[in-house]
Amino acid sequence: MFAPLALLQTKLLAVTQELILLTPNLIAGALLVAAVWWGGKVVGKVIARISAARGRPDLGALLGVLARVVLMGIALLVASALVFPSVNPGDIFAALGFISVAVGLAFKDILQNILAGLLLVIRRPYLRGDQIIVKGYEGTVEQVDSRATLLKTYDGRRVLVPNSDLYTTPVIVNTAFALHRNELQVRVQLATDLPAAITLFQKTVASVDGVVHEPAVEVIPWDIEHAQVDLKIRWWADARRLPQVQTKGRVILAVAAAAKAQGMVLPYPTSVVVLEDEGGAGDNVNAARRETKRQPPFA
Repeated sequence: MFAPLALLQTKLLAVTQELILLTPNLIAGALLVAAVWWGGKVVGKVIARISAARGRPDLGALLGVLARVVLMGIALLVASALVFPSVNPGDIFAALGFISVAVGLAFKDILQNILAGLLLVIRRPYLRGDQIIVKGYEGTVEQVDSRATLLKTYDGRRVLVPNSDLYTTPVIVNTAFALHRNELQVRVQLATDLPAAITLFQKTVASVDGVVHEPAVEVIPWDIEHAQVDLKIRWWADARRLPQVQTKGRVILAVAAAAKAQGMVLPYPTSVVVLEDEGGAGDNVNAARRETKRQPPFA
């Protein structure tokens, strides 16, 4: 009747004795893991500080994370050997190999983003503060972390773009160069003195604040239609978004003022759409209707 209880008591006593014997090893393993965890944080901060001093803050952050992960993995292996001295290290490595494969399959996207982030901060196709366009999102790069690149849009929102997307899809870096070309299309009447108009717009735009003198302003006759000529005005300005839009606004005001001062007519494009009545040509009541559409003079 009491034999099972006696057997259970014997097992519990044996387990207790084993735990007592393993207590020093458990304490040593826990202290080792805690020390390595703290040391990994220190190492990560040192790497981040050195990288930031060399102008590579994002690379330092990623390398700090990887260093902590590697150190913690080594610490867990050593702690396992301390706590369970009878376990064969080869078995531990075999188990880790199986676990790494399982983790790689389960977290493929995360690992892919980490690797892509590391390659991005090493190759540096764009930097913090650059203004980029990727997958329809446009904004300023705030940071490249281990999973995504943080963009701040021009209207004050934050977008997290996975690093793998940035590495495998086309990215437009608007601020890769200091200057960016802008253009404005103006329509004038065919009777206008075109050489004089071109010279007027060139001088006017070149005098606008924010327009650089080299490369020089260009005014190119671009198209002719319905006794009207389209002039495309091109100028170069700061590649950043805010100076671009501010400069373009000043250019539009200056061109409009110069044209008005010279008595130059900037016509509205018009189009006539004729809709025939279903009753045929014999129906004179609603035989045709005309609709005129107008657009702003600046395309």
